[in-house]
Amino acid sequence: MKPCPCGSGRFFGACCEPYILGASIPSTAEALMRSRYSAYVVHAITYIVDTCSKDGKDEIDVKQTRDWSEKSRWLGLKILSCTQGGPEDTEGIVEFEATYEQDGLKEIHHEKARFKKQGDRWFYIEGNIVPKTVIRSSPKVGRNEPCPCGSGKKYKHCCGNASKPLSLQS
Repeated sequence: MKPCPCGSGRFFGACCEPYILGASIPSTAEALMRSRYSAYVVHAITYIVDTCSKDGKDEIDVKQTRDWSEKSRWLGLKILSCTQGGPEDTEGIVEFEATYEQDGLKEIHHEKARFKKQGDRWFYIEGNIVPKTVIRSSPKVGRNEPCPCGSGKKYKHCCGNASKPLSLQS
């Protein structure tokens, strides 16, 4: 028995697998989100498509979805927040981070996903990517300041010179 990829702490067979196989349906937006993540991990593209709203099914690029699923090494899911989306609700928002590695680069897909319940089933409606704020680890170097590489030249005439190839900037 293997742990569920969604990070719930339960076994896959008792967590997301029954949803992916169609043996049961998720009762909350978060459960659907977790099962969709697990579907990416196990490459169950049909489940991903089937859990999209009708409009979403028309817009999904199945080949691109399959490529992302298969070419990524999925590292984990972190649920950041849930707004509504319970068994008695008809709409919900799940904010999450899905960490994966592709082509040797570690990426974090941070999204606020919107879900809607139609009848007794939850569907993924849309997701909005949460932009990543880049924070400098050191102060910005001014164009006329000494270059931090130690050459003694002004930054604009050294490493800050965009017209010079990097191999010639020292």
